[in-house]
Amino acid sequence: MDLVIVRENTEGFYSDRNMHLGIGEFMPTPDVALSVRKITAHASNRIARSAFELARTRRRKVTAVHKANVLKITEGLFLGEVRKVARDYPEVAWDEQLVDSMAALLVRDAARFDVVVTTNMYGDILSDEAAELAGSLGLAASINASDAHCMAQAQHGSAPDIAGQDRANPASLALSAAMLLGWLARKHGRDEYATAERLIDAAIDELIAAPATRTPDLGGALGTRAFTAALCERIGG
Repeated sequence: MDLVIVRENTEGFYSDRNMHLGIGEFMPTPDVALSVRKITAHASNRIARSAFELARTRRRKVTAVHKANVLKITEGLFLGEVRKVARDYPEVAWDEQLVDSMAALLVRDAARFDVVVTTNMYGDILSDEAAELAGSLGLAASINASDAHCMAQAQHGSAPDIAGQDRANPASLALSAAMLLGWLARKHGRDEYATAERLIDAAIDELIAAPATRTPDLGGALGTRAFTAALCERIGG
């Protein structure tokens, strides 16, 4: 499998980024909790265009994941914008999947997908599923990218349950840093950053290909520090 999930990270069911003022969750009575999701045409169009631009550099296929059969207004707005953008990229094949069928198809045949574009929460869930199918949450790279700024972070988050135990797989953070270098290379035309991205990717591929240099989540014995040392050695070589 070789796929990228592109999700709109400024909207959706995330209360800390939903509204101009206040949050998207509230409790009118102690036994009733409500959550409001915001979807805009602007952000939907923007994320769709990012997905199609990325697909141009890969295998030229985009899959839009939605639930417009039930959430007709919000998901319908998102899906309508993706369809508009698709018309501007006739060289890119595209299809649509309901989020529940997408979850099943990832398990059945993930190789059929290239670039997947979706709203925030669906992308959050599907990216964890895809990472586990690849072998571990510790393998997935992740960036938060806009036109002007980019931030790299491990796809799995901070993993506080294993903090300080020398057990975390550092590959996700290293691969995310490589993605950040790739973003900088494209934005600023810096070939050395693109070279660095390729070196990190290749070094991690070599390490996880051999059982002796895998972390415990992949059936190996190397701790965080030992894996990082091996990674630095390969990059330096």
